[in-house]
Amino acid sequence: MVSNPVHGLPFLPGTSFKDSTKTAFHRSQTLSYRNGYAIVRRPTVGIGGDRLQFNQLSQAELDELASKAPVLTYGQPKQAPPADFIPAHVAFDKKVLKFDAYFQEDVPMSTEEQYRIRQVNIYYYLEDDSMSVIEPVVENSGILQGKLIKRQRLAKNDRGDHYHWKDLNRGINITIYGKTFRVVDCDQFTQVFLESQGIELNPPEKMALDPYTELRKQPLRKYVTPSDFDQLKQFLTFDKQVLRFYAIWDDTDSMYGECRTYIIHYYLMDDTVEIREVHERNDGRDPFPLLMNRQRVPKVLVENAKNFPQCVLEISDQEVLEWYTAKDFIVGKSLTILGRTFFIYDCDPFTRRYYKEKFGITDLPRIDVSKREPPPVKQELPPYNGFGLVEDSAQNCFALIPKAPKKDVIKMLVNDNKVLRYLAVLESPIPEDKDRRFVFSYFLATDMISIFEPPVRNSGIIGGKYLGRTKVVKPYSTVDNPVYYGPSDFFIGAVIEVFGHRFIILDTDEYVLKYMESNAAQYSPEALASIQNHVRKREAPAPEAERISLCTQAGMQCQ
Repeated sequence: MVSNPVHGLPFLPGTSFKDSTKTAFHRSQTLSYRNGYAIVRRPTVGIGGDRLQFNQLSQAELDELASKAPVLTYGQPKQAPPADFIPAHVAFDKKVLKFDAYFQEDVPMSTEEQYRIRQVNIYYYLEDDSMSVIEPVVENSGILQGKLIKRQRLAKNDRGDHYHWKDLNRGINITIYGKTFRVVDCDQFTQVFLESQGIELNPPEKMALDPYTELRKQPLRKYVTPSDFDQLKQFLTFDKQVLRFYAIWDDTDSMYGECRTYIIHYYLMDDTVEIREVHERNDGRDPFPLLMNRQRVPKVLVENAKNFPQCVLEISDQEVLEWYTAKDFIVGKSLTILGRTFFIYDCDPFTRRYYKEKFGITDLPRIDVSKREPPPVKQELPPYNGFGLVEDSAQNCFALIPKAPKKDVIKMLVNDNKVLRYLAVLESPIPEDKDRRFVFSYFLATDMISIFEPPVRNSGIIGGKYLGRTKVVKPYSTVDNPVYYGPSDFFIGAVIEVFGHRFIILDTDEYVLKYMESNAAQYSPEALASIQNHVRKREAPAPEAERISLCTQAGMQCQ
């Protein structure tokens, strides 16, 4: 409901009334579009259509009218465009104010100093108004130095206010976390920046010096005659200077010994020696890097110190006549340290340069101590004992658990059940052996030979299997490279020697002729001609008494 107050009365219940003539209570539209762009339009009427009683000009137009002055014919001058806004983290990026300061630290438990002056650098980062305090690190000072206060906004009072660059100046004291710092000076960039902001800088002051440090710089009064050798001078001169040598320890003469590599470090500052192990990947050793800890190594002991328990007690200067020095470590020479003889074969460039400047030794070449492969041992098979095949017996020399020799599977599949049969007679001076006949069976799948003797009634000789399946070696062949009988060695008239017994081929079956004609390349022309001539003679007419051949009889009896 919209109520209109009466002029002069407060807007309270009872002093306002409802206008019954109003029917529209919507809010006037303030957004329109022109040429596709949204345009903001200031409303001229309020809710219900009441006209708004205030100025319809925008704030920019009001400001322009307030600052408008009468001009001449040339028109109103153009105002300069407003400067772009740049945030502080961009404008002051990597801009740091640096102040030199110091603070005083009490030393309660010392008879030589009562307080200590510690010089610091105060950095103020303009991008986020943060500060940090860093003390330059002094070598061998014994004090934890570096970053004393990490980068942060530092409070300057109990109300929570933080330090600003306007609060910093030369010649003032600032308190940070209960510690008072005296600012004495600043760098050139800080001075230019503060002066550009209208801050008047105080004159710089001298940095306070630590009284104990200045006292240490004075020469010490010596009441004894100084010696030529000064350990402090050696320490300060050769600090962090180490000679590095590469050596090997050859222990192959002992049982389970080996040749191992080491790195020998010689520290010039105190003439101590350290031996480090060089581990290789998967060498099977525990990762102990140090073979000998850093210590002085005796070279010559006194006569009474030979039986000294060195493994239990430390050796003092009274038991040693001479210690190892840098001149004892030369590339190409051996030296004994704690019972082990090390051979030095190389060193690093700094060591070579030191020996050239100190001792005048320029020739320190690297010695090749790489492991040479031993010559391969020729594997010789033991003499053949006559049992089984040579290839089968040789497998016992190749593996702990012998395996059967590999077979030619393709040859076995192609020549399966293919057998060449021959009739032979035994060549022997014994009269009883002249009438004995033997059937040779050559198996093409395995190149094995079996011999069968057909039994003859009332001959006095028991027939049957004369030789089982086996490979027969040719005479005059070596044991290392045996040559076996093949199909080309069997023809009419051929002499076959089987384990000291000589057989003469007399006849063959028809399959042998077919096989030889189909594989004529494997046979010589004379062997093929001998089989063909024999078959022709056998097929010619013959008397009734000679019609049955010995080979046929033998074959039937074998079956």
